[in-house]
Amino acid sequence: MPRSARLDFPGLLQHVIVRGNERRPIFLDDQDRSFFLERFSFLLQETHTDCLAWALLTNHLHLLLRPRSGSLATFMRRLLTSYVVTFNLRHKRSGHLFQNRYKSFVCEEERYFLELVRYVHLNPLRAGLVDNLAELAVYPWCGHAVVLGHRVLPGQVYGEVLERFEKNVQKGRAGYTAFIADGLCQRAPDFEENRGLRRWLAKQVGQEENLAADARILGSEAFFQTVQPAATVPLSKKIPLPELLMKVAEIFEVSPELLSRRTRLSGVAEARAAFCYLAVGVMECNGAEVARMLGMSRAGVSIAVGRGKTILEDNPSLLDSLLN
Repeated sequence: MPRSARLDFPGLLQHVIVRGNERRPIFLDDQDRSFFLERFSFLLQETHTDCLAWALLTNHLHLLLRPRSGSLATFMRRLLTSYVVTFNLRHKRSGHLFQNRYKSFVCEEERYFLELVRYVHLNPLRAGLVDNLAELAVYPWCGHAVVLGHRVLPGQVYGEVLERFEKNVQKGRAGYTAFIADGLCQRAPDFEENRGLRRWLAKQVGQEENLAADARILGSEAFFQTVQPAATVPLSKKIPLPELLMKVAEIFEVSPELLSRRTRLSGVAEARAAFCYLAVGVMECNGAEVARMLGMSRAGVSIAVGRGKTILEDNPSLLDSLLN
C-alpha cells in the first residue's frame, strides 16, 4: 500500500501549522508559551534547523522552518511530544491536545520566502492579540520582534530575512518594517483552511494559475518536479518500526513506552492496535518481530491488527495523519 508521504528532506522550506483539538487553546498562559519556546529554541540549535518566522496564537501556531540535516518529522515529533507531556502534567489533564497531526507544505523558496514571513508574523495582529504594529514590534510570542532586534530567540535566522532588503542591518530592518506594514492592506485568508491559505499565498505572488496540483506544495509545477521523487516512497521503505512507533504515539498522544506495557490508560490500547495494523497490515512486517517489540504474543498481535484496521478505517482523519 503506497503512502502519500510528506515531502520531507533537508533543505526544503516548510510552513507548519499546529492546531488545538476542537479549536481549543494549546497555550493557557505565558508559562506554557515560555516552555514551548525554550524547547523550540533548543531543538532548532541541536538539530541544525533554520527558523525564519514563527507565531504563537491561542489555539494554533505557525512555524516557517528549513531543516539543514535532519527531517522535519523528527523535529516536530520531539517538539510536540515534549510539550504535550509537560502541558498535561502541569494542567492535570489527559487526552488529545492537538488536532490530529501538524499540517505542513513545502514552499518554493525564492518566490514565497518573504510572503510567508510576512503572513506568519502578522498573525498576532490579525488575530487581535495586539492592536497595532508598534505592539507587534515588542510582542514576545512572535518572531517579528526578534527580526527587529527587540527580542532574542537562539536558533531564529533573522539575518537572512533582513538581507532580502539590504545588507546593512539598520536599512534591512527599515525595509522589512515597511514590507510588513504593506501587508496590512491585504485581505487575510481563513487560517483554518490550509488549502485556502495555499491559494491565497499563491495569489499574492501572481502564481495562482501555475500552482502545483499537489496540495502539499506551495509552488509551481516545475518546482513540484524537483521534489516529486520523495512523494512516491512506499511506507515500508520510509519508516523504520521504532520511528513508526513514535509516530503513532504522537498521534494518540501517549508515551511510546506505554505501548509495550499492559495498562488501562486511555488511548494506549487503541494506539497499540493502530501500530500493529500499520506495521503488519500495511508495511507487511513480520508479526513475530512486532510481538517482540510490544511484549505481546503473535496471537495478540493478530487480534490487534484487526482492531487497528477498524479504528483507523472508522477515523479516516487519523489514518491520513499517520500515513502523511
